[in-house]
Amino acid sequence: MRGTETPAGFHIDAIPRAILEEIWTTGRDPFGHPLEIMVNEAPRSAPLRCCLKEATVGETVGLLAYGPMDQPGPYAEVGPVFIHPTPCDGYEEPHRYPADFRHRRQVLRVYDGAGRMLYDLNQIVEGDEAEAAIATLLQDPRVAVVHSRNVLAGCYMFAIRRTPRGSGPLTMPSRDSFPSQ
Repeated sequence: MRGTETPAGFHIDAIPRAILEEIWTTGRDPFGHPLEIMVNEAPRSAPLRCCLKEATVGETVGLLAYGPMDQPGPYAEVGPVFIHPTPCDGYEEPHRYPADFRHRRQVLRVYDGAGRMLYDLNQIVEGDEAEAAIATLLQDPRVAVVHSRNVLAGCYMFAIRRTPRGSGPLTMPSRDSFPSQ
């Protein structure tokens, strides 16, 4: 299914462009920490959350703290993620599952509209089975968003939302600003 249109009309959200622009401009993550610049030393070890591609060996990457939730609460986790340290094109195919992540086993964490986790729907899936699992999850009317996370490290990868029939792509609501320091 590499590069196929996602079933059930879902939309894959990388880190929102406005947040990335702020990081690239200031050199700081949303929590005020400096972006750590490093060279990727191993294959498949630095999934980039800006463009949803795997960094190549020898590629320069940035490491930062990121929290994907749009509202405060007990599930508003913050964790490490990799991005390009300078502007890139971003994720260009939001209606397709990221091809570079098909080899990754993932935890799908499911949340309702109030940002509460729906524990009964959470699951671990193989990357090549993720689309079918996501399509099933999004059929449940309680589901507002699904987060894909790394199985071993627990790191946030990307968000998946429904695209309502007859509408254009959905985007993750942007945050008005970073927390003041």
